[in-house]
Amino acid sequence: MDRSELERLRGKYAGPQESATHDPRFRRVADQLFKDGTRLLPYAGVPTLLAAPHRPEAASLSDCGGLQVALIGVPMDLGISNRPGARFGPRALRTIERIGPYNAVLDCAPCHDLKVADIGDVPFRSRFDLTRCHEDIEQFFARLNQAGILTLAVGGDHSVTHPILRALGRDQPLGLVHIDAHCDTGGAFDGTKFHHGGPFRNAVLDGVLDPRRTIQIGIRGSSEYLWEFSRDAGMTVIPMQEFTAQGAEPIGRRIREVVGDGPTYVSFDIDSLDPAFAPGTGTPEVGGLTTREVLQILHGLKGLNIIGGDVVEVAPQYDSTTNTAQAGAQMLFEILSLMVFSPALAGARLRP
Repeated sequence: MDRSELERLRGKYAGPQESATHDPRFRRVADQLFKDGTRLLPYAGVPTLLAAPHRPEAASLSDCGGLQVALIGVPMDLGISNRPGARFGPRALRTIERIGPYNAVLDCAPCHDLKVADIGDVPFRSRFDLTRCHEDIEQFFARLNQAGILTLAVGGDHSVTHPILRALGRDQPLGLVHIDAHCDTGGAFDGTKFHHGGPFRNAVLDGVLDPRRTIQIGIRGSSEYLWEFSRDAGMTVIPMQEFTAQGAEPIGRRIREVVGDGPTYVSFDIDSLDPAFAPGTGTPEVGGLTTREVLQILHGLKGLNIIGGDVVEVAPQYDSTTNTAQAGAQMLFEILSLMVFSPALAGARLRP
């Protein structure tokens, strides 16, 4: 190295300047994180979703404490058809540390760029009654929606998305980006239609989800015979083999064509990932997406009018490595990052 170059680097990064961050993009984040040369320990304190502030009182306030986005646990898996345990998903994601705070691809630090907090879990009146649990979910999210708060939920099984959509889409049917191994548009069986295999069929028939603005990505497995409703209703279905043939970039363009600029919900089922990446789920399907591919899909959604989302079906007891919860927390962070750029929050961001 040239001696003058070494002296330049020493002058900029050593001595009194050794803690300085010079790039204004990075300095904005560093100034928020480091206080007196240190930052909060990621493994200490009360764990929250994405290490967001803990504001359990916000849900009971008329203005939800001035929040823009609420992170909410929905620990309910009474709609599961195979292995139970997704009720432990919110707790598992809260224990994952060091997600974020900076999203280098989208250039944002969502927990600092937005007024966001973990407001706790949906309070359930019964741990046994699926119908009452769905009523509790809908009422909880409807109250937040009425206050103008965007919501990002952690399930729980995928049946929880139906009452959330009922709450958020009651005034205008929503578009949907649905990343999953299964279409989840099946009919009733075993005496109920309110299971995790049918939330999007139910939402369409309730008039809260627009099937023409719905795209389902990563579909595979042996349950194709259950999903005729998706195509009959006009949903765009991208089977895994089609995604493999085309790749993330063309599928990203397809997503934008389908959902347009209307209000859109993003639902991510952890079983969309191949079990090699996320074994901790109730209905694993081999041959799925990689974590890198899902990140590519989500990064391509920047600027869409995202008004809510969820991460569901994390069942941590089937995963000895915590990789499933790690992947789920990362996808939660990516969806929250997209909300920074959503027109739904235009003019209300904290970031410059």
